[in-house]
Amino acid sequence: MVVVVISSPPSSLSPFLLQVRNSRTFVCTSIRSSSSSSSLMDEHPRRVVVCGGGVIGVCTAYFLAKKGACVTLVEKSSVACAASGKAGGFLALDWCDGGLVSALARASFDLHRSLAQELDGPQSYGYRPLTTLSLSITESPDPPSGSKPSGNSNIVPGWVDGRIRSSRTIGTLETTAQVHPQLFTRTLITKAVESYGVEVVIGKLESVEVEGGRVRSVVLEGGRVIDSDAVVLALGPWSCKLELLSSLFRVYGLKAHSIVLEPKETDAITPHALFLSYYPSQGGNPLDPEVYPRPTGEVYVCGMSAEAEVPDDPEQIAGNPESIQVLKRVARTVSSHLGEGEAQVKAEQACFLPCTDDGVPVIGEVPGIQKCYVATGHSCWGILNGPATGAAMAELVLDGHASIVDLSGFSPARFVGSKKALV
Repeated sequence: MVVVVISSPPSSLSPFLLQVRNSRTFVCTSIRSSSSSSSLMDEHPRRVVVCGGGVIGVCTAYFLAKKGACVTLVEKSSVACAASGKAGGFLALDWCDGGLVSALARASFDLHRSLAQELDGPQSYGYRPLTTLSLSITESPDPPSGSKPSGNSNIVPGWVDGRIRSSRTIGTLETTAQVHPQLFTRTLITKAVESYGVEVVIGKLESVEVEGGRVRSVVLEGGRVIDSDAVVLALGPWSCKLELLSSLFRVYGLKAHSIVLEPKETDAITPHALFLSYYPSQGGNPLDPEVYPRPTGEVYVCGMSAEAEVPDDPEQIAGNPESIQVLKRVARTVSSHLGEGEAQVKAEQACFLPCTDDGVPVIGEVPGIQKCYVATGHSCWGILNGPATGAAMAELVLDGHASIVDLSGFSPARFVGSKKALV
């Protein structure tokens, strides 16, 4: 066995990462792989470096370490500092049906349920099933009157007292659920560190070193080299910043805005996720914001998305004031409980969702580089599909193939020879 000692972290780390980096010394046990090429791995635990501390990277690190790998997670800023900390955390069983992502989404929805049982998800990170509604609503200059909405009003919860045109149920307690994404991601990395020996390193990835067509190490800013038997690049929208990936396919950032509100009467807000067709008072095409009450008593409102340049530093991301104001109008139009004076604004924020040109995530081994893998491009379904992506990546890296879901359609090899995919 190999003993991995977590070194003393710099004082600039967040309290969360100070905790996970200072926790203890870990022992990594040997891997038992079904792959025919696993004899060397049985003697020497495989060293895997996962680059990216969002939900995809954390889930990958978790399942790799749970299968016996010695895992180092490299993150530039802090775990779940970007979209994985600022997303809505909405989960759906069958909303991806009919497309390539269907099997991945269904497997991941079930894994979320299993993880919630394992990690006490309801208490640890707000996991809960919830009813999901589609509402058509008209903006009004006046506060909500509390009058009876039109349409199928018996399904609309009492706290939604805006001018509802129509309503229908699009998700049930069996098919839709939610997590608090930041708490979920950080709960998972804490478990990975404390129980499975994952080491978290704060540093910027500079390059992936390749020798003889096979990955050998990663190099961080400042010159630190981390030797590895395999590397997983889970860089989200920052995949476009690494030439190794951007020379093969395009990942662009969709900038999405959100606000987090804390109403005075938290008990009045029931667990109903709302997907809106929102008609502005000045006319024009309807918007499609979303509203997610959380078990914490907060209400998350998001929308106003557009492609934008991804900054180098995730800490530099700020919301556009105009978009934030629109979301505040949406909130007070939907419910008198969410208007000015009735709810405190806890956060005004934005994040970048990693998107691909064909709308399909990129998951698999990088063509031409053995043991170098990528997992990115999950768009708005990153939180949903994180667990199954991580579990599949762990199988692919350690066993040579994934059994939880067929990854062939997600392979980055689909971009080889496609000039259109290049940046």
